[in-house]
Amino acid sequence: MVRSRVEVHSLTGLEFARPAVAIPPEDTKPDAAATRRAEAGLLVSPSVLVTGASSGIGAATARLLGDRGFEVFGTSRDPDSLGAGRADLHWIAMDITSEDSVEKGVEAVLHSTPRIDALVCNAGTGIFGSVEEVTIEQAKAQFETNFFGTLRTLRAVVPHMRKAGSGRIAVIGSLARLAPIPFQAHYSATKSALDGLVQALRNELHPTGVCVSLVDPGDINTAFNDNTPFGNIGASPYAERIRRCEQVILDSLPKAPGPAVVAEVVHRALTARRPRVHYYAGPNSGSLPWLRRFVPDGLALRFIRRHFKV
Repeated sequence: MVRSRVEVHSLTGLEFARPAVAIPPEDTKPDAAATRRAEAGLLVSPSVLVTGASSGIGAATARLLGDRGFEVFGTSRDPDSLGAGRADLHWIAMDITSEDSVEKGVEAVLHSTPRIDALVCNAGTGIFGSVEEVTIEQAKAQFETNFFGTLRTLRAVVPHMRKAGSGRIAVIGSLARLAPIPFQAHYSATKSALDGLVQALRNELHPTGVCVSLVDPGDINTAFNDNTPFGNIGASPYAERIRRCEQVILDSLPKAPGPAVVAEVVHRALTARRPRVHYYAGPNSGSLPWLRRFVPDGLALRFIRRHFKV
């Protein structure tokens, strides 16, 4: 005999009532996801959509949230190329540079679960080059993914959260918004734009039960920079300085922590009873906001030049 009832989920800050769900007979053997939910004290698994979940910070976040009892929907432009993965991670085909693709992806999630309880906007790219040499087309493409891709995802998901009266959103930013990286001005600018978006959206959503936070990682050892085009710098008037800056970045990665440290912070943002506006991830990452508050801008920029040897 199968019974049904309204299940109430409480995961610190996330609390809601789910529609009636079927409860299997007591002799039914629980699956691995159900066991993790039971260990976390959850009656119903909260659902989370993670963009850019195929690698790096997105993959680590999807993995950790699944381990902590979430039902995870991860996006990739080509999920079929990823092969067999975790049974509790549902892959969603989504290209965040396409509004139609984002809308269809969110519809696919809502076809599998009655609601989206949490959203992690992680997908992003980087480009490397001087402001005067990066083309307008390249700069637009950077914003198309990092800023407008996040905006498309928010526009598709927020209405469902608002109507449900609850939801948590974590947008992955970067400490580059506070310490703009030389020759990565466009990437740094997209992260600054996300900060403004998050703060304005947080005020707009204040009475709705939906809360959004920005998570700023510092140096994290992922393949992100491997996928960042450094371009042909030989003919650049900045060539020598670009090479030094690039070398500092490449040398710092092996010393940096892996993406799991960011995943932990994302989990904290999604489950805190009163989420902060800003979270920081990585060694000494919390000191940079303090320094930018009290150190004059000119001196801060000199520190940045010195750090990147430019």
